[in-house]
Amino acid sequence: MSEESLEKVNLGTRRIANVKLANFPNADQIVRENIIKSRRTEAVDILLVNPPTPDGELWIRTQHRVGRKTRENMVWPQVSLAQMAALMVPTYKVKIIDANAERMGWKEFTELINLYQPKYYFTQMTAPTLENDMYGCFLAKSRGATTIAFGTHVTPIPVETMRPFPALDFSLVGEPDLTILDLLDHLENKIEQRTELVKKLMADHDPNYKPSFNQDGSVNFSGIKGLAWRDGDKVVVNPPRPFIKDLNDLPIPLHELLPYKKYLMPLIKGPFTFIVSSRGCTAGCIYCIKHVSYQYSVRIREPEKIMEELWVLKNLGLNNVHMYADLFTVSRDQVVGLCKLMIESNINMKWTCNSRVDYVDEEMLQLMAKAGCHLISWGVESGSAEILKHARKGADPDKAMRALTWSRKAGIKNWGYFIIGLPTETEETIKKTIEFAKTLPLDIALFHVAAPYPGTPFFFEVVENGWFRPGTRWEQVDMDKGTVLDYPGLPAERLLYWQKRAFREWAFRPGPMFTYLKMLLSDISTFKIALSTGIQHLSWQSEKNKS
Repeated sequence: MSEESLEKVNLGTRRIANVKLANFPNADQIVRENIIKSRRTEAVDILLVNPPTPDGELWIRTQHRVGRKTRENMVWPQVSLAQMAALMVPTYKVKIIDANAERMGWKEFTELINLYQPKYYFTQMTAPTLENDMYGCFLAKSRGATTIAFGTHVTPIPVETMRPFPALDFSLVGEPDLTILDLLDHLENKIEQRTELVKKLMADHDPNYKPSFNQDGSVNFSGIKGLAWRDGDKVVVNPPRPFIKDLNDLPIPLHELLPYKKYLMPLIKGPFTFIVSSRGCTAGCIYCIKHVSYQYSVRIREPEKIMEELWVLKNLGLNNVHMYADLFTVSRDQVVGLCKLMIESNINMKWTCNSRVDYVDEEMLQLMAKAGCHLISWGVESGSAEILKHARKGADPDKAMRALTWSRKAGIKNWGYFIIGLPTETEETIKKTIEFAKTLPLDIALFHVAAPYPGTPFFFEVVENGWFRPGTRWEQVDMDKGTVLDYPGLPAERLLYWQKRAFREWAFRPGPMFTYLKMLLSDISTFKIALSTGIQHLSWQSEKNKS
């Protein structure tokens, strides 16, 4: 282009730039107005989401726990979403999508976002599914939604979670129930429309609570406790929000909004769901993510409140329940009181729970069995007393044997969880754990690789000692398919090798194989789950030969 032609182009550009913008329509405003006008009758205020999984397999995601693939193929109930939805109605129109339970891919999920046109997209995030979960935020953000995340990954590292992902507008740090409601009420200017229950919760949990607005009426985000938000290019993390003082004040979760008929668990016939009986745990295990969210506080629900929720589930046709808690047996009085009510009311529901081996006694286990408990998940972790002591487990192999023997005597099945690769682990201690697992009265045993989740004491120990494998990403922290750990003398490859070998050595023996056969005869769907668990470990022999 000649200099004369270039000058003419520049002159024309300057003339256009000098024209007052007021002479042109505001394209952004037009698009926004058209979006508002085109909202369907199906449109919702807030969409609460458990997004599709990275690979189409079943994953565990929950506000209290870490993310991982469910080798046992459990379909994990999203009761935390139902709990928060119960606080939002009737002020807001809500919808829950559990793409994991529905085995939903991204195409169908995107179509539902288009259908429901949410003003707010609310999702949970975990370390192993981080980029995948952020993709859901991108889809919603591109369709005009404000995006909000919660969970065990955003709580300890909100800045580093949000900084690389501009599609995420807000993160909720800590217990999310009241923070999400407070944020919505500020954004929608509906604080005056709160129900009496919500007003009570807001006042009781924080004596210093007050709404946060600027003089011009806009939201002052810095005054909303428990919120991480964007101030230009900077991510700001507000002071923490106090915990809900009394869990008994919370409404019953809206279980009917969940695909509860699709929630499944091995050794349970038919669908099941969770009842949250408490939050928090008094134990001090260095690897546990629950302390990141709840520190060492414990809040329990009254047995009468739990019974009220049990009858709601019973009326929905659900007869199987997992008592979901960081530690179900944290309060003996609560457990005994609940069991007596279940027996007296003749509710006739089967239920499972978790426990620690040092938080039970023989009399309580007998009562639990009489009330319908038929399976307990135990965090045994290791057969090495030294490793358990370093991990601040607060229990030892002798207590594990005693508790599981009591449970078996009461007629309760035992499900044992073990961790390969806690600090001070060696190949000799792993062998010790495998042999110990074989001696326990277990119906199922699962072995996971230790995962140093952000915010845990284990995480900081790994950082201090340089045990993070160079170049690893959060997506590799799934405790089964990958690990970020690289110990001197025990690298990631060996940890994964021993994790697979441990399951094979435990499972392919006459006793456990007979258990799987009984599952086949009693429930073909449960047997398929157990079989798939074994198939996922068939590569062990070839890896053994390579080693």
